[in-house]
Amino acid sequence: MVLYRNTMSSANRPKTLDPGALDAFRQDRTYLGADHARNERRTWIVTVICAGTLIAQIMGGVLFHSMALTASGLHMAAHVAALGTAAVAYALARRWASDRRFAWGAGKLGYLAGFANAVVLAVVAILIAVESVSRLLKPEAVDYDSALPLAIAGLAVTVVCVVLLRPGQAQAHDRDLHDKDGDLNISAAHLHLTADAAVSVLAIAGLAAGRQLGWAWADPLAGLAGAALVAQFAVTLLRRGAAALLDVNPSPALAAQITERLQAGGERVLDLHLWRLGPGHFAAVAVVAGASQTSVEGLRARLKGLAALSHVTVELRGDGEAGHGPH
Repeated sequence: MVLYRNTMSSANRPKTLDPGALDAFRQDRTYLGADHARNERRTWIVTVICAGTLIAQIMGGVLFHSMALTASGLHMAAHVAALGTAAVAYALARRWASDRRFAWGAGKLGYLAGFANAVVLAVVAILIAVESVSRLLKPEAVDYDSALPLAIAGLAVTVVCVVLLRPGQAQAHDRDLHDKDGDLNISAAHLHLTADAAVSVLAIAGLAAGRQLGWAWADPLAGLAGAALVAQFAVTLLRRGAAALLDVNPSPALAAQITERLQAGGERVLDLHLWRLGPGHFAAVAVVAGASQTSVEGLRARLKGLAALSHVTVELRGDGEAGHGPH
């Protein structure tokens, strides 16, 4: 819904919105991603799959004394918690989509979950690194023949989950437009599992090197390399989640496009704020200075076609008021 406000003189001020338009505006608070239902369903499926894999990996790491396999299991444990958090966030966002307690809807619950999952990833990276260093300093005998098949099976399961959590068509379309982050909740879950797949590959490499070449240090070194990779993924997610939660301008390109359209008739944009409401949904507040012939209807026509803008407020001022700046 788009709302426009005119602060020009009463002679130039347009008619107020009719009650029906106001009612429609008040009811419009649903800013969920276009793939919300799909992502929620797939996140629950992957959570169940990962829970079963977690049990197998942890048991294998303990029985076969493999740090790489244990590291993979610990990482999978973080995934179960992270995926569960993501799934619950989808459920709550859907349930509270029209809840009036949320001034801008519940579309950003997924970003909160994504940020929390990034913190979990960072903690897991630290735990894996500490244990790997401990094993490097004090090696333990590893049952390579038993650990390798389990590590390979874990990788296969993870790859299946990565495929299931690929962004859908709607999110890919959003990224092609202005929302490069799209649904951060599904992106965080997908990145979690991508990191786990990478850790599994390193684990297999470490186990294979230990089995074939007798390099006892290869297994814990693989765990250490996996910790570094997970930490890198965590930092990426932390930055993206923090930017969304702190309302950093999500698309300078879209802001420039809005400014260009609003100034197409010689007007001036005095102030413009653009922030994220949810996956594929942005809100904008603009203060525009224009001549007496400038109309809100004309400004509205200029912004048509910008599908990412779900809520826009335009304040129109006369040229004589431009020097005072926005309120």
